[in-house]
Amino acid sequence: MSAAPVLIISNRGPVSFSFGDDGGLVAKRGGGGLVSSLGPLVRDIGATWMAAAATDADVEAAKEGVVDAEGFKFRSLAIDPAAYQMAYDVVSNGTLWFLHHGLFDLSRRPRLDRRWRQAWDAYRDVNHTFARAVIAEAPEGAIVLVQDYHLALVGTWLAQERRDLRAVHFSHIPFCEPGALRVLPSDVAEELLVGMGSHASCGFHSTRWAANFEACCDEVLGFTPATFVSPLSPHYDDIAAMAAEDACVREQGWIDEVRGDRKLIVRVDRIEPSKNLLRGFWAFDDLLQTRTEWRGRVIFVALVYPSREGLPEYLAYRQEVESVARVINDRWGTPGWTPIILDTSDNFPRSIAALVRYDVLLVNPVRDGLNLVAKEGPVLNTNNGVLALSREAGAWDELGGIALEVNPFDVSGTADVLAAALTMGTDQRKIHSRELAEAAAARVPRHWFDDMLEVAGSATGLPDVTSKKKTPPTGRARG
Repeated sequence: MSAAPVLIISNRGPVSFSFGDDGGLVAKRGGGGLVSSLGPLVRDIGATWMAAAATDADVEAAKEGVVDAEGFKFRSLAIDPAAYQMAYDVVSNGTLWFLHHGLFDLSRRPRLDRRWRQAWDAYRDVNHTFARAVIAEAPEGAIVLVQDYHLALVGTWLAQERRDLRAVHFSHIPFCEPGALRVLPSDVAEELLVGMGSHASCGFHSTRWAANFEACCDEVLGFTPATFVSPLSPHYDDIAAMAAEDACVREQGWIDEVRGDRKLIVRVDRIEPSKNLLRGFWAFDDLLQTRTEWRGRVIFVALVYPSREGLPEYLAYRQEVESVARVINDRWGTPGWTPIILDTSDNFPRSIAALVRYDVLLVNPVRDGLNLVAKEGPVLNTNNGVLALSREAGAWDELGGIALEVNPFDVSGTADVLAAALTMGTDQRKIHSRELAEAAAARVPRHWFDDMLEVAGSATGLPDVTSKKKTPPTGRARG
């Protein structure tokens, strides 16, 4: 591991602030998969973590520079709220997320009008704010670990002004194919790829996503930046400890009461289009229609929580999810048996409890950078549970060949997979469950973090991307 100073750069930080009764700042550890995975590792090496200020209290904390809070050396960055909202809602989540997950309804979206161009300018400005902070504060030769699609352009300015830094970018979502990238205006696609390619290397959870990025760069820029593949894993000790806590044990009791002597299908997800909740419910409906023996003998517990409800597509999707669950329950439900238990309360102990207890875990995203639930479930489960996993999830690289393969678009095929999972013999379930747990636990977050540090540590500086391009740049990043 490198002894160089390390900076973590992300949209969401490990600490959030509020005002106490006395008007002083009160720090609280933040949430999210990145924070839970990176947090202990960052504390271990004394790295500094930079993230956007999300509240008025965060903005106040930003005035103090780097602070020690909740065991972290943390730097909150004050960003114009209007610019941040445009960058986050319109570009990061409304455009890049949909692009890389293949979610656009191309007859209607995206609408790349002048308002969208203003949002892209805001996205660039937000990235420039992060870059300026790194340029000003990073020690000579520091390692800079830039996280995710919200901050794809940071490397542009680092390569222009701090070539001594060893910055890598890691994408926690998929990366689209060249044909899909053509949805973006040519200058925007180029700016996006130049920004990412200006890092010493770009990391992805799956070889497939790295290959897509390389193909996009080859087509648009005329060269292929350095990439690496390193799948993240959960903190298994942490989630196992949570499963043993009183709150989770109580929720396991709730699960047992709800299921009775029935088989239990579980999903744990955010309510958002890429997670493919609707086709999962339709497949369950197909199962009940075509395998009448399962009526009354299986329940589907869907523990799903709202996400990004500032976007109309997400609000509409939640309404459709709730509607489809009601329709299926009305169609098949009988006194004492509700086929789908839909819980949108964001009850984390209940989610962990369900992973401990499931007979079948359905993970069927349309496309996913990785999917940690697919790796958490097999390690936590005590019921020789079966994993039905989308081949479009990054986790398929590690668990494919053991998990039952799901084509996420094939509703009847998914129903067949659920039926196969429910009828799998006891001995086969034991082997399946054991092999899944071993594969899922083969890596820990330390491996992923060390991979980033190794890649960054071996770099001699940041590349001059513009000198490699096949054509003159369409526009230098502004700021």
